[in-house]
Amino acid sequence: MSNAPVIAAVDGSEHSLKALEWARAAAVRHGTELMIAHVLPDHAQLYAGRRAALHDASQPAEFADPVKDWVRALLGGGPKLPEGIRYEALEGSVPEALRVIGAGALMLVMGSRGRGGFASLLLGSSSRAVASTAPCPVVVVPHAERDAGAAGSEESAGRVVLGLHAAETPDDVLSFAFAEAAVRGTTVQVVSAYAVPPAPALVIDRPFEVIPPEGLADEGDGVPAEREMLRSQTARLAPLRTRYPDVPVERAAVPGDPAGRLVDASRSAALVVVGRHHPRRTAMSLQIGSVAHAVLHHAHGPVAIVPTLKDDV
Repeated sequence: MSNAPVIAAVDGSEHSLKALEWARAAAVRHGTELMIAHVLPDHAQLYAGRRAALHDASQPAEFADPVKDWVRALLGGGPKLPEGIRYEALEGSVPEALRVIGAGALMLVMGSRGRGGFASLLLGSSSRAVASTAPCPVVVVPHAERDAGAAGSEESAGRVVLGLHAAETPDDVLSFAFAEAAVRGTTVQVVSAYAVPPAPALVIDRPFEVIPPEGLADEGDGVPAEREMLRSQTARLAPLRTRYPDVPVERAAVPGDPAGRLVDASRSAALVVVGRHHPRRTAMSLQIGSVAHAVLHHAHGPVAIVPTLKDDV
């Protein structure tokens, strides 16, 4: 149970409806508050500024916010609700307003595209900017055309897939993945890639091989790079397996492109977790790692982009 809220960013679009439902379920699982954040459109912000400047008491104190009524109607007759729900109408640009309110949040959940996005875009500009700069983990929920699990079973039934670079992925990313798996009662599947070109026989009808710990004996038939990657995984995962002894772990060492493997795994995953991986950590950098960028654009299910929390401001 956490005191940090789950934030759902909404704008009244169908994409934000999916994000709101995902955030509601996450807040219930974690036993924490759900904060629903709506960045007011420009005309509403202009109205508020004009009224304040003119001190016109004859005008309504607030511009009508149909999104607030939309949220109230959706949650009123829906599934189980979190213990606390709060609605916040925000001013400013979408990325900046959500970056500020995201400080101290357990996670911020948003749709892959907003109300104003082009239908052909895989990822909207606001979602990309928030995922690149927010001081908390950002979960991007894909629109229906990309969501392989939209018509499937309950979302918590799938694994949590963790993209792990044993030498670079920050501990915060691992902790987030294991905590999510723990509250869902599911498995963490750890996927790491190595850059050794495989023989053709190794990649035909074999997207990746899940190897149990007992398969790591020195006399195993895996390639040396695969065995070394799995040993590196063992070292990185040891503290998390101690902290979460009831969370099952599956490990995969795969040749080639890590982003492509994670996109494939997202078809049956409840959540894919990757690090933000800024090459140069600066507070206002819009850089995001190539793997996170590719998975955000092409995954078939929700993706969590996790910053290095202790280094963000």
